[in-house]
Amino acid sequence: MSEVIKNRYEFVVLFDVENGNPNGDPDAGNMPRIDPESGLGLVTDVCLKRKIRNYVETVKEDAQGYKIYIKEDVPLNRSDRTACENVGIKETDDKKVTEALKKLKKSDPDVDSKLRDYMCENYYDIRTFGAVMTTFVKASLNCGQVRGPVQLGFARSIDPVISQEVTITRVAITTEKDAENKSTEMGRKSIVPYALYRAEGFISANLARKTTGFTEEDLELLWDAIINMFENDHSAARGKMSVRELIVFKHSKELGDCPAYKLFDAVEVTRKENVEYPRRYQDYTVEIHNDKIPESVEVKRMI
Repeated sequence: MSEVIKNRYEFVVLFDVENGNPNGDPDAGNMPRIDPESGLGLVTDVCLKRKIRNYVETVKEDAQGYKIYIKEDVPLNRSDRTACENVGIKETDDKKVTEALKKLKKSDPDVDSKLRDYMCENYYDIRTFGAVMTTFVKASLNCGQVRGPVQLGFARSIDPVISQEVTITRVAITTEKDAENKSTEMGRKSIVPYALYRAEGFISANLARKTTGFTEEDLELLWDAIINMFENDHSAARGKMSVRELIVFKHSKELGDCPAYKLFDAVEVTRKENVEYPRRYQDYTVEIHNDKIPESVEVKRMI
């Protein structure tokens, strides 16, 4: 592993969707998420983290130090038990594991840090985003909740979006009985014709040093994952999604040189005057106001 990061970072991600649903809302029939007051489209931080995890899993294929903790079809307790085995607990029943951890805590006061360090060293997403590890929480261990150095906010569209429901037909009938009465089946899908979204993120070098050990190598992988997070995740539901900009602000020290909002305010995204209904990325202008950014902060456009 390379050195732990020593600088604070903030970053702005711009991504767009064309004729797709970037993030369905299960409480609204899986229609695209929309802020009801402003009409702006929303994409949750959880959705974006999922894309990053999927990319890392695809690229690293469970290589040592790059496993993914939050993944499909793998119960969290199963991953937690690998850390328990590392400190000598061989039980497989969840209740027995909890009891064994409580006993171990009395005899070994450092068990918290041992379990946390093991999980951070082996799981990239814990080292990056943190995690709530239920097995350890139930055993009243302090390592059950790890706050990661990388945090993302909700993505919000630059302009209001309109969700369209499109009716689709299918020539394949589900059952023999239905096939006697009809030749097609009807369905619906929700799309956003076009929208440009903006997400903002934070990276704490202080938390990386004190808690998870997030390294320079991990950071480079994170930038790569953000840039390519939609490239191996295409589906009929999501349409065409692409990351268009990744603007990174690097502070000169661990605790930073200025408040994050000043850097975010320096990135201005506006729709061009002659465009009424934006339908492509070129309908927008992205401008970085360098005069609003302290000289000690390095700005880099990764795309």
